[in-house]
Amino acid sequence: MNVFMIGGTGLLGCEAAIQLIKHGHKVTSVALPPLPEGAPIPEEMDLIMGDINKKSDEEILEMLKGNEVFIFAAGIDERVEFPAPVYEAYKKFNIAPLERMLPLCKKAGLRRAVVLGSYFSYLDKIKPELECTKYNPYIRSRIAQEKVCEDMCDENFSVEVLELPYIFGTQPGRKPVWVILIEQIKMMDKLPLTMYPGGGTAMLTCRQVGEVICGSAERANQGFEATPIGMYNQTWKEFLKIVYDARGMGANRKILSIPPWMMRMGLGSVKKEYAAKGIESGIDVDHLPDIMDYNLFIDRKYAEERGATEDDIKAAIFDSIKVSVAAYEGKAKLLEMKSE
Repeated sequence: MNVFMIGGTGLLGCEAAIQLIKHGHKVTSVALPPLPEGAPIPEEMDLIMGDINKKSDEEILEMLKGNEVFIFAAGIDERVEFPAPVYEAYKKFNIAPLERMLPLCKKAGLRRAVVLGSYFSYLDKIKPELECTKYNPYIRSRIAQEKVCEDMCDENFSVEVLELPYIFGTQPGRKPVWVILIEQIKMMDKLPLTMYPGGGTAMLTCRQVGEVICGSAERANQGFEATPIGMYNQTWKEFLKIVYDARGMGANRKILSIPPWMMRMGLGSVKKEYAAKGIESGIDVDHLPDIMDYNLFIDRKYAEERGATEDDIKAAIFDSIKVSVAAYEGKAKLLEMKSE
């Protein structure tokens, strides 16, 4: 099987390429330079360095020729900051590329696409009373992204959006997204305890995401699918104990679960900081406590059906946090997250 990918040098795209090549598939990818130093990018992957958005339709159709599956392993998540209106940034990086690429894929004769999405879309569907799309531009954009994918499906072309949760693991040379967590909790280091929401999250490792992407690419035409993906479920309290252990502070740090109203009070300074910097948050600051108070857990069967195998999630969290601390302290020169 021949696979064309956008974002093959990124944290998840690289893992997908490794798994696809391991399964005997040919992978071609377009990615933005520079390459992260030391990253295990497969030598067998045909790499085209550059911005695909600057290519003409004719050039892209030529790239797509002979391929069967398209993978969109690019875009941005809610942790990347943008000025208002932030929705326009999500539209530019997460929606517009698919509005352009999917019709070209169909024209070139590809039969399937796999798109990396967010489990916040899953949350919006299972907890409509939270009104996530009303308050949160990021979640609204991910639902819109899924609609674009669904509208492109027919008897000859299918799309699966993988609704991914928090992902742990590192890529040499690239800055983890978890630096933001270190910034948040470090402010409470001098306190006898850490105050945090009472909910929890689904999670999985980078390697498992690569396995799931590969498994999804190999699936027969299924029309449109939006699939929640996760392998492990942890409360925030369980997760933070691992984080503090990784920071060298031991696994017995006291974590106090606080209600949403209390978290909202504590986020007042964040709102002022965003206002001063001219930033609009993708997840509304006042709505975030309600989201984080919920156990956003996922049945692992969906990931396992697509080939995910057991991994050491604690070790992956340790790796992510250690590199994040080094980045936070300026001890490591790392590439920032890109929008590919």
